[in-house]
Amino acid sequence: MFTLVISSIYGLIALSLMYTIEDNFIERGVLQEAEYLEKGYSATGSWPSPRETSMQLAFSISELPPDIQALATEEPRRKEFFGQNGLHYHLYRFDNFPDTFLVAEVSEQLMVRPIRGGVIQFLIISGVTVTVLACMIAWFIGRRTTRGLNELASAVDGVDVTTLSEQFSSKGLLHHNANNSPNNEVGILAHALEKTLKRIALAMERERSFTRDVSHELRTPLAVIKNTVEVARLNDNNDKELLQRIEHGAEQMERTVETLLMLAREEHCASDNHTVELMPLLEASVIDNRLLLDSKPVEVNIDDSCNIRVLAEPNVLKVILDNLISNAFKYTLEGNVSMTIKDGALRITDTGPGLQQDIAQSVTQRGVKGAQSTGLGFGLSIVNRLCEQQGLALEITSSSGTEVTLHFLR
Repeated sequence: MFTLVISSIYGLIALSLMYTIEDNFIERGVLQEAEYLEKGYSATGSWPSPRETSMQLAFSISELPPDIQALATEEPRRKEFFGQNGLHYHLYRFDNFPDTFLVAEVSEQLMVRPIRGGVIQFLIISGVTVTVLACMIAWFIGRRTTRGLNELASAVDGVDVTTLSEQFSSKGLLHHNANNSPNNEVGILAHALEKTLKRIALAMERERSFTRDVSHELRTPLAVIKNTVEVARLNDNNDKELLQRIEHGAEQMERTVETLLMLAREEHCASDNHTVELMPLLEASVIDNRLLLDSKPVEVNIDDSCNIRVLAEPNVLKVILDNLISNAFKYTLEGNVSMTIKDGALRITDTGPGLQQDIAQSVTQRGVKGAQSTGLGFGLSIVNRLCEQQGLALEITSSSGTEVTLHFLR
């Protein structure tokens, strides 16, 4: 496009230059003839006849050709006139004789007008030819320029994020590309990408080390708690209900830790899900969180429609349900919490205060919580991440109370 615009501009310049040269050539002939006539008048006292048959003297406006008289009167300084039937005139006014004119009919001397169509056609063909040539050169140069970018893109596209640190252990993933073009934009980009990917590799290694450490450090105390509870239950003097609560809590912690570690490692995806009974998971979540309803006039209803099988990973779904049901129990002071299946989706509704308007659209983001919340605002964020990983859809609406809808895979 740039070449085409430049070609058009130079074509117009060339055409204008041709007209200018033609006009200057005709004007010079008219001026020479006027000087000859003025010298003859000075020598003899009378005007000689013009030497050129295409020129004639006029001693008033009325003697001018009829088709240019009006324009000559309106524009006294105008030199060039277009007449009828393709005639073309150049008019010269003598400075010392205001009412005397030299009229030159120069249509036979015009060179550009007869060949204007051919000139324009030539300029168009030349412009198209130059444009095609420029495209070919641009393609050749662009291919050479982008070769390094294509190699760089191939190197980056083939990165295995699970082995980034190993790929940078020797010369570096992009070392070849970076060293082959160190003094141009591709080289600068290759060096920047190499540094960035090295930082990512180190960060991922730190994250893997952290998850391994968390897995090791948390599993041990949980196992100790469970074993201690089992031993204590054998003693008849202990409060078995209290120990049972501790055991349930430890089991819940164990499932939660396993699920969160799985989420951090991305070891499980929606394609690994299988069908599971929903009703037992709902009942287990209600029992595990029943202490949140102590001394509250709240009725919990699990509709028979929940007795279905859904496609999900049981431990992940249990963590999701624990978070959603615990929120409903925690913020409902009176009324009821109900769980039903409608259109294949689980709906958990409560008669609590509902969500604040200012956080209703961002309640699933990390760190967002209402004024009445006593937590850190991470619960629904974890639930949302788990749902995204499992291919589930989470929808939260609030008016008088809160309704959470969990859409399962089908």
